Amino acid sequence: MNGGGARTIVAGVLTLGGTALAAAEEPLRLRYAQPAERWTEALPVGNGRLGAMVFGGVASERLQLNEATLWSGGPKEWNNPGAREVLPEVRAAVFAGDFVKATELARKMQGPYTQSYQPLGDLRLRFSGEAAGPASSYERSLDLDRAIAAVRYQVGGATFTREVFSSYPDQVIVVRLACDRPGLVGVSVSADSPLRYSVQAEGEHTLVVRGRAPSHVDPSYLRSDAPIRYDDGPGAAGMTFDVRVRVLSEGGSVTSGGSSLTVSKADAVTLLISAGTSFDGPFKPPGRDASAQALARLAAAQTVGHADLAVRHVADHQRLFRCVALDLGSAAGAAELATDARLERFAKGEADPGLATLLYQYGRYLLIASSRPGGPPANLQGIWNESMRPPWSSNWTLNINTEMNYWPAEVANLAETHEPLLAFVEALATNGRRTAEINYAARGWVAHHNADLWAQTAPVGNFGGGDPKWANWPMSGAWLSTHLWEHYAFGLDRAFLRERAWPVMRGAAEFGLDWLVEDAKGRLVTAPSTSPELSFHTPDGRVASVSMAATMDMSILWELFSDCLDALRVLGIEKDFAARLESARGRLFPLQVGARGQLQEWSQDFLETEVDHRHPSHLFGVYPGRQITPAAPALFAAARRALEIRGDDGTGWSLGWKINLWARFKDGDHAYVLVRNLLRPVRDDGRTSYGPSGGVYPNLFDAHPPFQIDGNFAFTAGVSEMLVQSRFDVARGGQAVAEIELLPALPSAWPDGSVRGLRSRGGFEVSELSWTGRQLASVTLVSASGGSVRVRYGSRATQLAMQPGERVTLGARLTRLPARAQEEGG
Repeated sequence: MNGGGARTIVAGVLTLGGTALAAAEEPLRLRYAQPAERWTEALPVGNGRLGAMVFGGVASERLQLNEATLWSGGPKEWNNPGAREVLPEVRAAVFAGDFVKATELARKMQGPYTQSYQPLGDLRLRFSGEAAGPASSYERSLDLDRAIAAVRYQVGGATFTREVFSSYPDQVIVVRLACDRPGLVGVSVSADSPLRYSVQAEGEHTLVVRGRAPSHVDPSYLRSDAPIRYDDGPGAAGMTFDVRVRVLSEGGSVTSGGSSLTVSKADAVTLLISAGTSFDGPFKPPGRDASAQALARLAAAQTVGHADLAVRHVADHQRLFRCVALDLGSAAGAAELATDARLERFAKGEADPGLATLLYQYGRYLLIASSRPGGPPANLQGIWNESMRPPWSSNWTLNINTEMNYWPAEVANLAETHEPLLAFVEALATNGRRTAEINYAARGWVAHHNADLWAQTAPVGNFGGGDPKWANWPMSGAWLSTHLWEHYAFGLDRAFLRERAWPVMRGAAEFGLDWLVEDAKGRLVTAPSTSPELSFHTPDGRVASVSMAATMDMSILWELFSDCLDALRVLGIEKDFAARLESARGRLFPLQVGARGQLQEWSQDFLETEVDHRHPSHLFGVYPGRQITPAAPALFAAARRALEIRGDDGTGWSLGWKINLWARFKDGDHAYVLVRNLLRPVRDDGRTSYGPSGGVYPNLFDAHPPFQIDGNFAFTAGVSEMLVQSRFDVARGGQAVAEIELLPALPSAWPDGSVRGLRSRGGFEVSELSWTGRQLASVTLVSASGGSVRVRYGSRATQLAMQPGERVTLGARLTRLPARAQEEGG
């Protein structure tokens, strides 16, 4: 996998392609003057597999724990052979204009609901003696640059410190308890879980929690008599788990209490937390030895020592995190405020560009912490969840939210974090071939609205209980496949394209070709078709959601077919298949402009039941797609009008999508309106001072509400899109055409600033970009593989032909600066 260039740590500063990237001048820290009372105030750490929410109490500490592969259930038969029988009836109703009947018939095409992501448990620390307070000079923080959550307070003349991190190199969570005076650290260590579990001390220094996840958990929105079910007896279904906590005391003594361990009069204490589950891949029931995994990881980490564990953790994190540095300016005194106070201040209208920088880098931090190679992709809550029935099962919601999680992966120089999603798409493609054949008698592969750890690919809805407006949506396979092309477009890893991406992309395109049918005018349409989660008023005054050729369907298939054609030109293969794709793309039902001047959401100019609905699905072709651009001014204007009609409010992730859309419309000040809206502080009851709107919680988690992590990632992608946009196409002869646009949507609120390390399509890196007075100052580009790129800034443009590894610096007028000026930074 191409991770975006070589990374090296030199004297504490990371270098990428020869450019030194140090941490931003303003500390990238979340800071609070009190412990967390609620989960949405606690601070997250994670290594892609093991996560913890750190509450930071004085007398007691709670670490709420997660393991990314701990889910309910197991593989099952979710396909519905009856779907292919009812499909002709649904299509007949659609073409007859009876959309209400089509909507009701579509229910017969559904399968079961997905399973649910489960919490691992809680580590409880109860402090004794001076360590229990009362405290003064309290501070709780999360250092994004070091990926360490910390607590610091004083009792009398002693200063107590607590640090927590989740190490990817060593696959453990590390807790360090210390004091600047000897013999004052006293703590009792216990653990529990909301799942079925047992806990006991093994020896004097290890606490072991063993348990089992439910065999089935209903979604949180489904009313049922037995929503959580366990199997009993020999061969019981349900994943097993094992958690081990090793207590390493420096000085003092450690005693066992049966189900707890107590440390007395220590100078310092290190806790190592490891965990394993019986997950053995998505295609077979859980069967691995969870205890063996947890024990092996713990034994390995114990040989390293706390200091080296910390050094290895920080170096690994900074290898990724320091690839991008952002400076949007600062406001006097803002960085010294607690983060919750800073949010309130910003919501009252005070300027604070550094807060946007903090949220931007927090998104990158969260992606590193929740998505690392070898594990599953970030789910609806990343890897952090405390509920057995989390919102929307904390699954992978594939009609926007999962894809949104990975919008910043390539552009924000975290290509390595994209790998879990790409591998998951491959698993979906495997299961999706059976779903395509059984449900629709189609070739290729298909996936729908939701997926879980078992890579479910059938439509959810409990065989008729789901509303087709969200349950019956077969376009996620096509959309997810565009991520494979995006990974290639940024990194130009031809081996990845040939060996991994193309087979999956081809299968998605095969299904798309089979799913399309002709309308009365010979145009290719999808039927049945929905615009995700939104209904419309029919011409006869009723409400329905199923019709044909929803705009999002057409745009996703246009995007997929275009990506496939580009891939085939790069690889120089399958000319016959390319001809089929090109012919089908040319016959797709064309995008339409409605009576309000808006891009229509459906093939007919239906009125939506919610004008300000959270999903701007019909604008896929603007972002993340590349179909609707200023090169097609009528459609571009209609798409902009459609976004105006949707409005500037919405759920947290919806606000994030709108930032990206307004950036593509080159309207930085309007994008900034959404930046402000997304930074509205939300209380735990799900309300802002403006009502039940989206924003962020005190710990900067995105608030739908409730918590969904996709808005955090959309914000990071959106700010990147405001600063740099790029495009990559492949001409018929196989010649790559790359374009980079600088500062396309820079808002008035960020007149001066710089960014280093953003990546662009075509294998280029914007190594450094700076602006003053809202005007470009200079830009330095690095080419990973060599090639030609057109660079645009406003009405100016220049064409560069670059060699592999070459660096070029351009001035404000896009003229190449002399080599000496380049070396001096322009």
